[in-house]
Amino acid sequence: MSRARADEEEYWHSSKFRAFTFDDEDDELSQLKESKRAVNSLRDIVDDDDDDLERVSWSGEPVGRRNKLPSFQSLSDALSDTGVKNYAPELRRPKAEYKDYSSDWSPKDTVRRMQRGKICSLERFRSLQDKLVLLDEAVAGHDGNVITAVLIFLKRTLRREILFRELEVRQVALCHLIHFLKETGEQKLLLDLLRFLDRTEEVALSQYREHLNIQDVEKRREFLKGCIGLPFSAEDTSHIQDHYTLLERQIIIEANDRHLETAGQSEIFRKYPRKASILNMPLVTTLFYSCFYHYTEAEGTFSSPTNLKKTFKIPDKQYVLTALAARAKLRAWDDVDALFTTKNWLGYTKKKAPIGFHRVVEILQRNNAPVQVLQEYVRLVEDVETRLNLATKYKCHDVVIETYKDLKDRIQLTAYKCKVERGSAEEEKINSILNNMQIRWKN
Repeated sequence: MSRARADEEEYWHSSKFRAFTFDDEDDELSQLKESKRAVNSLRDIVDDDDDDLERVSWSGEPVGRRNKLPSFQSLSDALSDTGVKNYAPELRRPKAEYKDYSSDWSPKDTVRRMQRGKICSLERFRSLQDKLVLLDEAVAGHDGNVITAVLIFLKRTLRREILFRELEVRQVALCHLIHFLKETGEQKLLLDLLRFLDRTEEVALSQYREHLNIQDVEKRREFLKGCIGLPFSAEDTSHIQDHYTLLERQIIIEANDRHLETAGQSEIFRKYPRKASILNMPLVTTLFYSCFYHYTEAEGTFSSPTNLKKTFKIPDKQYVLTALAARAKLRAWDDVDALFTTKNWLGYTKKKAPIGFHRVVEILQRNNAPVQVLQEYVRLVEDVETRLNLATKYKCHDVVIETYKDLKDRIQLTAYKCKVERGSAEEEKINSILNNMQIRWKN
């Protein structure tokens, strides 16, 4: 019995797994060695960040993990391995160095930790002075995410009047809060803030934006009608009035067209069924719709394109572009021709395009206009180089031949002869011009 007891004492005195003591606290490595298997599983690769360390129970088993990693016989063996990083730096610190992260960080240190992505509790900043210092440090750090996080904390812990008053003299933080409230849709708080700042036009615009959340078209119309009296600038007031008038017009057109489409009384609706409602569409879309389905209607009707142009003061260029696109899509070439035909006081007709005939050609080509139609408008392009490029690109041979003839360029005309089909009318036309002895060629 005494021998067994002696063996047991010898084991405990010789084993490197000694009992835990509170002696030599300043010796970090010895403190870790004395702890009974404080860590017996270490990750192969670990970041220096203490947030990524594996939590270990006193029994030596990882907490919350099931997949065990290769274990070492002792922590000292792991630390002495030259191929392994310096693990668990927080565990090796003396106890005196440990800090309560939620209460001991200064505002400046807190902001720095937040910039590094650390989780910090802001609840310790209870006085108004501490909160304002924290906000000023966040602004000085030039990190929008940190500024926003601090503003959310202040918004939750300060009365509105105090928050607004302090932000009024901190324009950077104020701009961040206004942007945050717009993004999150906190409309009531945003309006209170703007009223406090006496930004009446911004208040009006914020209220106007609320129409986007109204789905019922009649309720939206009434809401827009109420917005007309808000304190907008003269330009914005005109815009709101036009928006209300447009929606009112769209409601009338939609009801009428839905009836015609359902009853099958209109050929164009039978041939080209509507793909979507006209309600809440932009002005240009509404004009295109009107030019497509109601082009020939008298100006007195709400759905007439000319009525829309006059009511909303649509510029000539915009009107011509939209009408051209709509009529070309329907392949209504006579309407396209009439769109550019003007008559002077003597009764002479002339083609005129406020958008330039080169753009007319491009739009017609996108809508698969026949060559005969394209050639007519390519001829009207004033710039010779542009005209030749368009005619060559879209194979308007007659225009190319006539242009080279007018330029008296025999070499280019002869070269172009190789690009037309042999035995074609175009080749015969080129030969006839080249054999014309009355033309004085430049080359």
